[in-house]
Amino acid sequence: MNNRCGWAGDDPLMHAYHDREWGVPVHEDTKLFEFLILEGAQAGLSWRTVLHKRERYRDVFDGFDATRIAKYNARKVERLLADPGIIRNRAKIEATILGARTFLAIQEETGSFDRWIWSLVDRKITQNRWKAMSEIPASTEASDRMAKELKKRGFKFVGTTICYAFMQATGMVNDHLVTCPRHADLAKRKR
Repeated sequence: MNNRCGWAGDDPLMHAYHDREWGVPVHEDTKLFEFLILEGAQAGLSWRTVLHKRERYRDVFDGFDATRIAKYNARKVERLLADPGIIRNRAKIEATILGARTFLAIQEETGSFDRWIWSLVDRKITQNRWKAMSEIPASTEASDRMAKELKKRGFKFVGTTICYAFMQATGMVNDHLVTCPRHADLAKRKR
């Protein structure tokens, strides 16, 4: 793809992610949970690192089935810490388990994580019109609010920068550059 957003670099996996996933609105609860956990796993690292480990994450975290993850015990945490295919950080692994329990509580309370998380952005997609990567913010007032709400509910590794990356990944904001063909494709979507 010509004029692809520069952050995709020259990595074929990043190209595929950029061209098919990044910025596409996500409304499936399990997929939203996966993105929230993977964005948290990215803290202090690059998205490229996480993306190259995503398939292993899906394997060892039971396809991001929150019901199963919520039941993980200390023995499972130790097995995860020994797995070189994921980011072996105890705090992030334990945050995933806590996140699964929190996610399930939100589903129970509201009927759908999708409905709840998208309500934090008024169920609207922000269509930005950036011309250069340097214009794209690391966080916004909306990501500040989302981080505050997620933390209040009990999630970890959900600072405002992580929340903004989550919003970009799940299509809550269209941050493809206007010169990128994906911008126009995604600008047509209303929700």
